[in-house]
Amino acid sequence: MRSPRRPRSPRLLAAFFLAPLLTGCFASTGDAGEAADGKDGTRLRVALAFPPAENLSPYGADATILSRLGVTEGLTALDANGAAAPALGSSWRRESDRTWLFTLREAVFQDGTEVTPAAVVTALTRAGRAAPAPAALSGVTLTARAQGTTGVRITTTAPDPVLPLRLASPALAVLAPKAYEDKDAVDPVGTATGPFALTEVTGTTAATLDRFDDYWGGRAQAAGIDARFIADGTARANALRTGRIDLAEAIPVSQAAVLDADSRRETSTTRTTSLHLNTESGVFKDPALRAAARAAVDTGALADGVYEGHADPGAGLYGPAVTWAEAKRVAPVGRAKAGQPDGASITLATYDNRPELPEVAQVLKQQLEKAGFTVKLEVREYARLESDALAGKFDAFVGARNSLLDTGDPVSLLAGDFTCDGGYNLALLCDKDVDQAVERAQAVADTGERQDAALAAEAVILGTDAVVPLVHQRVITGVADTVGGVLLDPYERTLVGTGTRR
Repeated sequence: MRSPRRPRSPRLLAAFFLAPLLTGCFASTGDAGEAADGKDGTRLRVALAFPPAENLSPYGADATILSRLGVTEGLTALDANGAAAPALGSSWRRESDRTWLFTLREAVFQDGTEVTPAAVVTALTRAGRAAPAPAALSGVTLTARAQGTTGVRITTTAPDPVLPLRLASPALAVLAPKAYEDKDAVDPVGTATGPFALTEVTGTTAATLDRFDDYWGGRAQAAGIDARFIADGTARANALRTGRIDLAEAIPVSQAAVLDADSRRETSTTRTTSLHLNTESGVFKDPALRAAARAAVDTGALADGVYEGHADPGAGLYGPAVTWAEAKRVAPVGRAKAGQPDGASITLATYDNRPELPEVAQVLKQQLEKAGFTVKLEVREYARLESDALAGKFDAFVGARNSLLDTGDPVSLLAGDFTCDGGYNLALLCDKDVDQAVERAQAVADTGERQDAALAAEAVILGTDAVVPLVHQRVITGVADTVGGVLLDPYERTLVGTGTRR
C-alpha cells in the first residue's frame, strides 16, 4: 500500500465556516433586517476562540475567521439543509460532467471595484495554485474562464458532481484583484465582498472591521465589529458576563452555568470529536490493538461527564446535525477481534484550544489504562501540535472535526481524512478497501445515492478502527441580552451578518 501523503504545511483542524449571505438561512437571536437610513448603528464587540494562524490567509483555517466575521464570500453558500445556495454566483448550470457555468450577480468589492468574471477567475486560479491546496480542492483540479460579461465557466479534470458545494468553502472566497498582487501572500484587508470590511489587524490579538455600505445583500445594522481573539474559554465567558463583549463563540461547557440562561445559545453542529489511532507505526499498527482501544472507550461517559450533556455519544463520522445520516447508517464492516494490550505503551495527544479536549483525553487515558494500555498524555496548543500529529509522532490523537467543514459534501471528508492520499489523515490510514469505497462514493451524482455511498464508505472506515467517534458536539454561543440577529450555524461558517445588532 502507498504511504499517506504528507501535507506541505500545517492546516488547522478546528474550524468554523463561510460568510453570512442570506440571514434567514440559519437560526438567529432576533429579526434580521437592514439599518434604517440615517441610523449608523453601534459596533459589535466579538470574542473569537481561535487567533489567526496563517496571517489571515483565505486558504487555511483563517478562512473561517473571515467568514464568521462577515468579511468574505464565495460563488455559493450553504443553506440550512446543507445544499448549495446563491452567493456571488446568482445561478449555475451543469453543461457536462466536467463543466459548469456560473452567472454572477451584480456586486462590488470593498475596494470599490466591480465583481467581474475576470476577477473571479483570478481568485479561483490563485486558490488552485496555493501550497498546500485548500482542503476543498483536495484531489480536484479546476480551470476557470470568463464567459461574457457575467459568466464564469469552471472545468474540472475529472467529473465533480458536487462542485457548487465545493465552491461554498470559505477557502474559495473571491477577493478583489488587488488582494493577489503579492505572489507570496493574499491580503483580505479591504478586498472582500461581505457586509463587513477588515480595516486593521493587530497580530493575533484583535481585528477591526467597518460596515461595507455597498454590500449587495443590504446595509448591515451594526456599524462595525471590534473582534478580540481570546483562546481561553473561561476568559471569553467572563468577558461576556461582565459586559466587556457582546458575543462570544465556543463557550466551554464548564462555563455554561456561569452565564444567565438567556445569554446561552446551544446549537447542534456537524462537528465530531474523535480518537484517531496511528495505523502506520507503533502499537496501533496492529488492528487487534486498535479494536481493543475502541472497545475500551465509553462514549456515554464522555457525553454526560465531560460535556455535561451538551453533546451526543459518538454514533459515526456524521452526527445528529447531519439529519439524513442516522436513518441511512450501516454497521461497520471487517472489524478485527480485540487483542490484549498487555501494558503496551502509547502516547495520546490533544490540544487545549478547545477546553473540553484535554479533559476528554484524561478520561480516555483512564479508560485505556483500565483496558491494559500504559498511556502517556501530551497536551499542547494546536499550532504546536498539528505537524507532529500529521507526521505520525503520536500513537493516538483526540481532535474535533467538522464533518462538513471543507465542502459541505460528506464524501469529501472521507477522501481528505481517511484515504491514502488524504491531506488531513491523522490516523495515517492507507487501506485499499477504504480507498475503493470512497472512490465509488465520489463518482455518485444523485444526492440521496451519494449519501448512501458515503455511509457505506463510513462503514468500511469504521471497520478499520482507525478512528473512534467519541461525541457529536453542540456549540454554546454566548450572546448578550442586548444583541439580536446572531447567525447560529450548524456548519460553523457564520456568526454575524447584516441583521446582527445591539
